[in-house]
Amino acid sequence: MKVLKFGGTSVGSVESILNVKKIVESQKEPVIVVVSALSGITDELIRISKQAVNGDAMYQQSFWQLATRHEQMIDTIIKDRRKHETLRAVVKDLLEELRSIYQGVYLIRDLTPKTNAAIVSYGERISSRIAATLIEGAEWYDSREFIKTEVKAGRNVLASELTANLVRETWKEIPSVSLVPGFISSDVVSGETTNLGRGGSDYTASIIAAALDASALEIWTDVDGFMTADPRVIPHAYVINELSYVEAMELCNFGAKVIYPPTIYPVCVKNIPILVKNTFNPDAPGTIIKQMVESSEKAIKGISSISGTCLITVSGLSMVGVIGVNRRIFSCLANNGISVFMVSQASSENSTSIGVRDEDADAACRVLNEEFQKEIEMGAMYEMLAEKGLATVAIVGENMKHTPGIAGKLFGTLGRNGISVIACAQGASETNISFVVEGRLLRKSLNVIHDSFFLSEYQVLNLFITGVGTVGGSLIEQIHQQKEKLMREVGVKLNVVGIASGHKAMFNREGLELANYKEQLAASADSSIQRLHDEVIGMNIFNSVFVDCTASPDVAGLYKEFLSHNIHVVAANKIAASSDYEDYRELKTIAQRRGVKFLFETNVGAGLPIIRTINDLRNSGDKILRIEAVLSGTLNFIFNKIAADVPFSETVRMAKAEGYSEPDPRIDLCGKDVMRKLVILTREAGYEINQSDVEANLFVPQQFFDGSMEDFWENLPSLDEDFEKRRQVLEAEEKRWRFVAKYEAGCASVSLQEVDKRHPFYDLEGSNNIVMLTTERYKEYPMLIQGYGAGASVTAAGVFADIMSLA
Repeated sequence: MKVLKFGGTSVGSVESILNVKKIVESQKEPVIVVVSALSGITDELIRISKQAVNGDAMYQQSFWQLATRHEQMIDTIIKDRRKHETLRAVVKDLLEELRSIYQGVYLIRDLTPKTNAAIVSYGERISSRIAATLIEGAEWYDSREFIKTEVKAGRNVLASELTANLVRETWKEIPSVSLVPGFISSDVVSGETTNLGRGGSDYTASIIAAALDASALEIWTDVDGFMTADPRVIPHAYVINELSYVEAMELCNFGAKVIYPPTIYPVCVKNIPILVKNTFNPDAPGTIIKQMVESSEKAIKGISSISGTCLITVSGLSMVGVIGVNRRIFSCLANNGISVFMVSQASSENSTSIGVRDEDADAACRVLNEEFQKEIEMGAMYEMLAEKGLATVAIVGENMKHTPGIAGKLFGTLGRNGISVIACAQGASETNISFVVEGRLLRKSLNVIHDSFFLSEYQVLNLFITGVGTVGGSLIEQIHQQKEKLMREVGVKLNVVGIASGHKAMFNREGLELANYKEQLAASADSSIQRLHDEVIGMNIFNSVFVDCTASPDVAGLYKEFLSHNIHVVAANKIAASSDYEDYRELKTIAQRRGVKFLFETNVGAGLPIIRTINDLRNSGDKILRIEAVLSGTLNFIFNKIAADVPFSETVRMAKAEGYSEPDPRIDLCGKDVMRKLVILTREAGYEINQSDVEANLFVPQQFFDGSMEDFWENLPSLDEDFEKRRQVLEAEEKRWRFVAKYEAGCASVSLQEVDKRHPFYDLEGSNNIVMLTTERYKEYPMLIQGYGAGASVTAAGVFADIMSLA
């Protein structure tokens, strides 16, 4: 035989209770069915009690609403006239009893524990009568006749041995369907109605299953089983197929509300499996809980949490080496009915931290201060220190004991996301690692752990993209095109949670739809540097990456704050990496200290792997001796196009028309962009340098940069004759012009140089870039990196590569 328990949501509506009827009547072996009160009824019974004891006459209206809900359900689901009349009469008598109790409470303004226990019992007493009438062939049993409690330390606890004997006596012969109200019980001595506590219906079912050696205990609820995490916080959490009794107990104790924790022990002792199923989706396989489970590749099975946690620290030098301090702490709390769910103690023994619920914190501090009053007055101990507003998280899995490095990975993952662990605890069984964090970081903690331990189907990176011009727009398009492929083939989900332009910005932690982002952005709120700062930091989302596709100094000024909040930064913007050396060094230091990345590969050479190669060389012990490079695609285009029939001024116009140059070509011609790139490469090569240290040898006179754009275009042809004369000489000598950036032996310069056919730079085509690195290893034959060094799509691809390197 089996025991089936149906919770409040399973019997709470017409649709759900009819599902219960189908499930029970489809069983092929005898079943004992335990039901809870209709969903919300127990809370409503308690609320009406408070109205009555406080003298609020509205309790009567609340009572009639409660009565009407039950009567309407009976009228809707019980079609047989005789059964309907019989049930209505039974329920009417129960409701009249309940009304009389409420009236008595209202008149004398007193609500004793005995009366309260009697009141809350009516939820199950009525719901079980309804279910017994609805289910064909069901026989109703009053659980108060065989579930017995006794008073110990002022609390009602199960009289285990007596109850087991009474259950066996009750079911000497087991009918096809037995219907039992859960939760309620009676006192061994007085026979008065008691209960097993909130969630006690699960416990009732477990007690009966254990006493009768049932083949299985099925818990029918409104979820498909135990989930890897709370799906309200982590939408991609999924059902765990199997759990051991220990794993299930750990998850239940730490907030997983699928099963009432005491439920597990009685059936665990008898090795009876527990199957958690969904009343609303009965075909789903659910979660099975048993002694031996199949081995899993994953080290942890699930994550559970308790919000509203308070950490109380008991400390003092007198605690060191003194036997009995912890006994006094826990005895004091137990005697005052305060439950402790986590303990953390340093090996020095001078402090013990205990986790309690926020609502118990003040009482716990008070009784502990009283317990250690003498020691506190003598200065041997300190007053209790309570830190409220925290949350406790537990990762659970029996495989952890076989997997080295789990704790290291856990705390490393949290640290990289800016989450500080306030206290932690782990038993020698290594089934559970518990830790305490600030309450505001709970959601982030759960997401990052779920993601890091591959409980998710894919890893998630949450992106904030600023700048939607040629590079930013191309990047968004590439992400949109590649998103499904990356999830399917690489197991990485790029979730764009923010997009900002110079005028508008939009944010959504669940992710933005990229197909029509331009229309959405145009209809969004105005953007500002302050809003960008507040939204990115305020979202406090895990695995977050700020992507800067602007050329804004104001946006670059946000990097320090973002890195300090453990937000990765990927920049196409050159300003930060080429700014004052101390500012650059500070950003790199913060990123290293916080365990996040500051990546700017596309600052030099667009998508070429130049910076990454320099870092790889240095990290492997090599030393960069000399850097020579052509780093301006615009200038390379100009000097490749110049010819007898294409004067210098015309090549500048062509570069602008074809999108190679800036809107103001003087920015390219002055060499400032190349100087910035040289500074960035030199710094990454390990040398301290500022832009002011670079010697600039300009090939266009200074006066061309001082006037207006109109003056520039008007006067530019005056340079054509000189350039043509020099070009002819070059052509005769079989040489070409290249604007070369160079660093060697502490000297940095940019200049227009003449290179012959033997030089690697001679055949550089179009707008390509080339970098030649001379190192201690590559001294005789320098390393060359060459390719497209400009263009929105290749730059966006380089930014994309930086983002993927984070995953």
